[in-house]
Amino acid sequence: MNQLSIKSKLILMLLLVSGFSTLFSAALGYRSGQINLTDRVFNQLTSVRASKAYQIESYFRTIQNHTQTLSEDLSIIAAVEQFDAAYRQLATAPEPAGSGQALENYYRTQFLPRLDKIHSGTPNLPAYLPNGKATRHLQYNYIAANPNPVGKKQQLVAARDGSTYSQVHGRYHPIFRNIVARFGYYDMFLINPQGQIVYTVFKETDYATSLQNGPYKDSNLAQLVRQVIASKEKGFTQLVDFAAYAPSYGTPASFIAAPIYNGSTLVGVLAFQMPVDEINNVMTGNQAWQKDGLGESGETILVGQDTLMRSASRFYLEDPKAYLAQLSSRGVKDDAIARLRQYGTTILQQPVTTPAVTKAIAGGSGTQQVIDYRGVPVLSSYAPLQIKGFDWVILAQMDLSEAYAPIHAFQHQILITVTLLILVVTVLAMALAHLFVKPVQQLIDSARKVSSGELTSIPALNSGDEFGELAQSFNAVVQSLQTQTALVDQKNQENEKLLFSVFPAAIARRLQRGETQIAEEVSNVAVLFADLKGFSRLVSTLSAHESLAILNDLVASFDDLAERFGLEKVKTIGDSYLAVCGLSVPYLDHDKRALDFAIEMLGILRRFNLERGFDLGIQIGVHSGDILAGIVGKSRVVYDIWGETVKTAHLLSQVSPAGAVLVSAVVHHRLEDLYQFERTSAAAEAQPALQVWRLTSTTAAAAGEPVSAP
Repeated sequence: MNQLSIKSKLILMLLLVSGFSTLFSAALGYRSGQINLTDRVFNQLTSVRASKAYQIESYFRTIQNHTQTLSEDLSIIAAVEQFDAAYRQLATAPEPAGSGQALENYYRTQFLPRLDKIHSGTPNLPAYLPNGKATRHLQYNYIAANPNPVGKKQQLVAARDGSTYSQVHGRYHPIFRNIVARFGYYDMFLINPQGQIVYTVFKETDYATSLQNGPYKDSNLAQLVRQVIASKEKGFTQLVDFAAYAPSYGTPASFIAAPIYNGSTLVGVLAFQMPVDEINNVMTGNQAWQKDGLGESGETILVGQDTLMRSASRFYLEDPKAYLAQLSSRGVKDDAIARLRQYGTTILQQPVTTPAVTKAIAGGSGTQQVIDYRGVPVLSSYAPLQIKGFDWVILAQMDLSEAYAPIHAFQHQILITVTLLILVVTVLAMALAHLFVKPVQQLIDSARKVSSGELTSIPALNSGDEFGELAQSFNAVVQSLQTQTALVDQKNQENEKLLFSVFPAAIARRLQRGETQIAEEVSNVAVLFADLKGFSRLVSTLSAHESLAILNDLVASFDDLAERFGLEKVKTIGDSYLAVCGLSVPYLDHDKRALDFAIEMLGILRRFNLERGFDLGIQIGVHSGDILAGIVGKSRVVYDIWGETVKTAHLLSQVSPAGAVLVSAVVHHRLEDLYQFERTSAAAEAQPALQVWRLTSTTAAAAGEPVSAP
């Protein structure tokens, strides 16, 4: 090191310092980006998961309400009684000629071959053939002798057997067929109190059989019917989880049932076979995963208590061959892959045993990075579902490779940038070192000339005073420039501070860039409008300076609070305060931030009144939606927002009682799980269609305690 020249040492020092600082800054930026990206993806997955959970829970509640309502309908009551009576008449009626052989041929050539494709063993014909006269009569006329192909047997309105049953069937079947078609059910069942299926829409092999002692007595439908009959309770509805159902050729089937009462007498059971496709449509967004914000690899799935899927895998729906090949490459057994291929679905076939599923089954919810059922690392958001009768959990997850694709691209860009910076710094270091050493070299040359006897160079060599004077002059110039630059910077900072104090940060930057026409539509923001009550009465007893000082203290407190919670103050109009969350910086939880800010405003005003002996009140309205924002005016410009969202927030503040926070239906819907609200008709006169909720007094009372900023 001692043998290196000053120029070499200077180059080496510049390279070491610049290289270390560049690499350190790049590493910090990469780590910060990775953490922020992970949080963003987790928040997105949690939002999608919550949305899908609400949709599927709402869907099942709708089905339960529909089933219960239909079970109490007079036409359903009359239908099950008439079908039951007609069914009993057939027990003594003569069997149609050739019906036994026709049924045997149907089961042998139509039903059993289809069942054999997915059955674990060879199906036994005698085990499935109907025994009772009524069962054989109906299955012959409505299945074996039905001219419509398998899967379309429901198109036959009534058999031409002249029976009372067919008359009843012809009367009700078109109605029930429309119910199934309109509401998307797979099938509809009417079952008498003895467990005999006296009617179905689609006429599969469970039609007219007994769920007490028939071939399907151990099915999940039979178990469900026994539970409903045993309940002896009107208005009772019950769901049963998916299980392989032989009449549907072993495909997974789930059912919902309700008892049918005529007065206090149980006359039957109404049951529906759940539509698997409808559940999948909800979970996959009609297979539009990207529109749901799940990208190329994200999905939401349902998993049961047995860790088996209750909805279809995205990857199986998109490319079954690639999906099965991936499972095979992971060492999944051939018989499991064969079942997936035979059933054509992952429901009840694909296990999901990740730690996220385990925690969700135990009642927990959260986010976690796990290895999913395909053996692929994913970011997963999990939670249990609230569906009566089902112990299901819901997962929203995305492949880690896709989630981290932006950070990987950023990493690649950082490597390229660092390499280029090091090359540039090397060239600059060499150039700067040359310039730095040049005056020293000139002094050495002058000294050599003097030492060689060139006296004519003495004035030039005796340049110590001149060099010093030059250095002093240069320093003086530099100091003068520094002083002028400092003054310019100070003025610029003052102007910038004034600009940023008047306008939001994003708008101020655009004004600095020279933009004059600024107007934009902003989606998904929360608008808070607050009005002070009693301030006008207070200021009438004070001087202008005193009232201004009081208002400034309050507004400054609100401004500090807004900055903590990520809100931007748009303007104050006298004793009114308008703020927006999500205007410049979008937030997924803008509604929650705005409501937390409102709660803290109540606390600030309460403490302000106690400290100064005032009796000021505040009315607060919060609404969420889309707004328009821009610069208004020409000589004296202001930044303002407008639109229905702002108008609604202002209306809520106007009709709000003093010391209360009113929110719209949109805000209430998103935050009802986090805060307690009560419905109020405060805006009924001003806008009857507006649904308003008031933050309960218990929740608002917490305003005395500070809330930590998100």
